[in-house]
Order: sequence, then structure tokens, then C-alpha cells
Amino acid sequence: MENSKLQALAVNATKARLLAVQMVHDAASGHPGGSLSCLDVLTTLYFDVMRVDPQNPHDPDRDRFVMSKGHCSPALYPVLALKGFFPVEDLKQFRSIDGHMSGHVEMHVPGVDMSTGSLGQGISTAVGMAMAGKLDHKDYRVYAILGDGEVAEGQVWEAMLAASKYHLDNLCACVDVNGLQIDGPTAEVMPTEPLDKKFEAFGWHVVTIDGHDYGQIEKAFAEAAATKGQPTMILAKTVKGKGVSFMENDAGWHGKAPNDEQYAQAKAELEAKLKELEG
Repeated sequence: MENSKLQALAVNATKARLLAVQMVHDAASGHPGGSLSCLDVLTTLYFDVMRVDPQNPHDPDRDRFVMSKGHCSPALYPVLALKGFFPVEDLKQFRSIDGHMSGHVEMHVPGVDMSTGSLGQGISTAVGMAMAGKLDHKDYRVYAILGDGEVAEGQVWEAMLAASKYHLDNLCACVDVNGLQIDGPTAEVMPTEPLDKKFEAFGWHVVTIDGHDYGQIEKAFAEAAATKGQPTMILAKTVKGKGVSFMENDAGWHGKAPNDEQYAQAKAELEAKLKELEG
């Protein structure tokens, strides 16, 4: 990947992290940990991979995205705002009773293709979108991000079977493998490893990457697009709470808002990172 493109992605991801932390702090509610961990993958999708037009969000030929781990709206909403689907100022409505930006991803937010929140259902919807694309002879692609805690849901594996049966090579899913969920380490709550072998056994092409390395992320999505006859699963190894020192690798930040002091520290760290990238 060209250095200029890498830098642009890193800048946008850092801006999105700043907005995500601010949203959760201002609302005194939200899920920062898993939102911060998947932002590098999400930023690469929207700013480098997906065919979308903020001026025509319902274009029938657009690529689709489903945030299957729907509680991570603090990741998706800032990326959509930075992409131009709606003004950044609208993020102030996050989790406000008078606003339209709920804590879980909802379709009445411009640019959102599917309402999600009940874990396991998002990837099933993505499978349906990919099947529709095949039936309608469309060339759009469908992308989805799941949590590694989410894959303990049985419905996820039913979706895996269907995607394989119908040879949905227009579908690319990504598991945000940060190793933590609300109750602690995924390896203790409900072990699901080895994920690569399991997804391969279910008929998926599997790619394992560092989910914070933009070069690896871009290459994985390119490999997915070139894979024919089967869907692709990207296993992105990430750090929960990435970018904020006291949130990193701490399950307690799955669903907790920073207080004023913590927010000030998080903001300072991310602004320093942004200055470094832009300097």
C-alpha cells in the first residue's frame, strides 16, 4: 500500500476513534472497547474498498455492509459521518431520546444497510443480501463484521452453512478477534478456537491478519474479491480498546463510558496520535 494511502486511512481511523470516545462519554453510555478494535478494518472498507456513494446511499448497485455486532455503533456512525453520509454534528444525537442514533445500529441513520443488535442475526442478513445479489445478477459485494464473542451464537454457524451451500463468493465477513467479551476472555466464557479450522470446515475461504495493519487488511479484501466459488472469512486479530491506553485489552470497557478525567486522557492520547500522523 502506498504510504499516502496508508497515512490517510490512519488519519481517518484516528478521527473516528476520537469521535467514538466523545460520543460514548457525552452520552454516558455505549460500547467503546469493541468499537475501537474494529475501526481500522471498518475505515479501510469505507475509504478504500467498498463501492458506496454518500450522495446516493440507496443506490441498488452499491456494496452493502452489515455491522453484525450491532452494539458497536460508535465505530460505524463516525465512519459514515467522515465519509459524508451525514454531518459530523449529528453524532451529538447518539443515545439521545430526542435523536435518531440509537446505541445499536439502525437503518434510519443514513448509510446503514441493516439494523442490528441481536447477535448472530446480522451475518444471517448479510447472507440474504448476497443471495439476492446472485439471484438478481448484480455485481455488488456484501461485507459484515462480527465479534469473536458473537460467534458463540448458533445462528452464526447456520449462516456459514448457507453461505457455503450457495457459493456466495460475493460475501466477505470479518471476525474482530480481540479475545474479550462482556464477561471476560472469550477463551473462558465460551471457547470457539480454532476459528480458522472451523470456518474452513464450513466451506469458507479463510484469511488471518493483523487487524490494525492497513496493508494486510487491504490485501485480505483483495484476496476475498478474487476468490471464486466460496465466501471469504477474514480473521482480524485486534486489541480491544485500541488507541486508548487504559482501555486496551480490558474487558471492563466492553460497555462502559469514560468519566470526564478518563475522557480527557483518551482525547489527549488520540489527538497526539492524530498530530503525529498529520505532521
